[in-house]
Amino acid sequence: MSTEAQLAPTATRLGEAIHRTRALVTYNLLLRLRDPSQLISYLVTPMVFMLMLQPLYEEALDTGTVHAVTGQLVMFSVFAMAIVGNAIFVEREWRTWDRLRASRAARWELLVGKGVPVFVVLLFQQAVLFVYGVAVIGMPLPVSLPLLLAAMSIWGVTLLAMGAALATLVRSRGDLIVACDVGAIVVSTVGGTFLPVDLMPGWAQDIAPFSPGYWGLSMLRAAVEGDVAETFRPALVCLAIVLVTGAFATYRLAHGWGRSHLV
Repeated sequence: MSTEAQLAPTATRLGEAIHRTRALVTYNLLLRLRDPSQLISYLVTPMVFMLMLQPLYEEALDTGTVHAVTGQLVMFSVFAMAIVGNAIFVEREWRTWDRLRASRAARWELLVGKGVPVFVVLLFQQAVLFVYGVAVIGMPLPVSLPLLLAAMSIWGVTLLAMGAALATLVRSRGDLIVACDVGAIVVSTVGGTFLPVDLMPGWAQDIAPFSPGYWGLSMLRAAVEGDVAETFRPALVCLAIVLVTGAFATYRLAHGWGRSHLV
């Protein structure tokens, strides 16, 4: 059998997988676009906070404008984990996840089809808030746009993995909302998004590095300033969080998470 004949079935299967994945991405993106209320809330609210808090941060910090933008961005991007959670939890409510698993789509196709649209939403939220921060709040233009884009992407994947893991743990939409809201406040506040870590009580400074928000804020702030070395370390921590929470979410999604007895 010729090499071309051997490769033909593989190319066909790959083409079918790409077609199925594209269909899943399109479908899930349409679901997100049909319910934009959460995204609008997580865009408008931080804009108001940036505008009101910027003078205070300017008085207290040398880099007050940067903190006013990046702090509120990280805080409300953590709140946006609710978008991730809802995107996944709805499969349980509709009893559709196991049906999808029984289809011809491979596990990775289902995860990509579900994850890519939510990642795009998270990246869009960050991009809009950065543009607003520069145009309205007066934050200096980022030194390196590629570095900032890389940091935004890593933070978006971190939120995606954490939100997916959370969605596979809660048992109702009410539990999801409470977990996202309370978790976002704790993670972001302890991480220094609202009050800089240097100004927090000693005990809070000690536990700040245990918050993903601390590393997300450090990474984005360093990326805005164009500091590659200071961006690299928190990026590694965020990627470690992705590996742990992403592996947990994948395991849960692949082992009967969507069955009705878990509801």
